[in-house]
Amino acid sequence: MGNQYNNVIKLEKHDTKDVRDQHINGSLTVVWRDWDNFIKNSPKMVYVSSVNPGEIKGPHIHTKRNSYFVCIHGKVVFVIKNEKREYMEIVATADEPLLVIIPKNTPSAHLNLSNGISKV
Repeated sequence: MGNQYNNVIKLEKHDTKDVRDQHINGSLTVVWRDWDNFIKNSPKMVYVSSVNPGEIKGPHIHTKRNSYFVCIHGKVVFVIKNEKREYMEIVATADEPLLVIIPKNTPSAHLNLSNGISKV
């Protein structure tokens, strides 16, 4: 499911339950399944990046690959310069997970909006 920028996909998040008494013991977020077919080329690298409180990662440009980001802890805002040279801001949290797609040769940065360390 994309948004108005066609570079954000809302991810599925499911409660998980204890097998003994069925109480909710956490959650599971689906980040990527090959049959969803919204990532056309299989990922070549997967990593976690942390951002300290009030800090910024970027701006930077990946020239050889698209980037796919998911906030797995905390709250971040992605700032992306689109083809019209306009800036877009996309807020992502671990509670409402989004897959943010940044095409190669697109300037971007992400900023930590939380009081703790955020991880993307």
